[in-house]
Amino acid sequence: MAFLPDPATMVTFTLACLVLVLTPGPDMTLFVGRSLSEGRASGMASMLGALTGNVIHTLLIAFGLSALIAASAQAFFVVKIAGAVYLLWLAVQSIRHGSALSVTPDKAARRRPLSRVFATGVLVNLLNPKIILFFLTFLPQFVAASDPDAAAKMLFLGLYMVLFSLPFCAGMVLMAEGFSKSLRRSPRIMRAIDWLFAGIIGGFAMKILLTSRT
Repeated sequence: MAFLPDPATMVTFTLACLVLVLTPGPDMTLFVGRSLSEGRASGMASMLGALTGNVIHTLLIAFGLSALIAASAQAFFVVKIAGAVYLLWLAVQSIRHGSALSVTPDKAARRRPLSRVFATGVLVNLLNPKIILFFLTFLPQFVAASDPDAAAKMLFLGLYMVLFSLPFCAGMVLMAEGFSKSLRRSPRIMRAIDWLFAGIIGGFAMKILLTSRT
């Protein structure tokens, strides 16, 4: 199974996924907010929509970058360097500003059709430029331009990240009220997550910046 990364890469990627899923972002704010305002069903629909958006990003990036690799390994390396700089910037921003779960539940909100809630979740992730940039810069860090199976590995890693996130996100929806309150009341935990995020993401960035093209 050539699409499977080596065990060391999988361990590192899994650790990164764990930190990412625990770091509040726009998609987490969306489905936790929907859960608090419109109930668990809406929260689940919103979460599944957001994860579907991530699947679409994975497909577009894996196949798009595979074409770039076929055209020029050097160009792919430039993408990785630019991505490393962006990841390093994210690490610095995490330390400077921290992450936040800005959920303001509207108890008077009307429950919308689940299909509409799902579509909103897809669009929130699909059209968010920060998420597009993150996928574009994060996945390539785990493959080499010289790897003939680079595209398949990026596809596998992207789908693995979505599946890995699923039980954690579902748990957040089911325990939305307690989860959101605990995050807001635990600044030390949030800062620890910020530093862990910065350390892992910054480590990936420095690794690619300090190594030669492969």
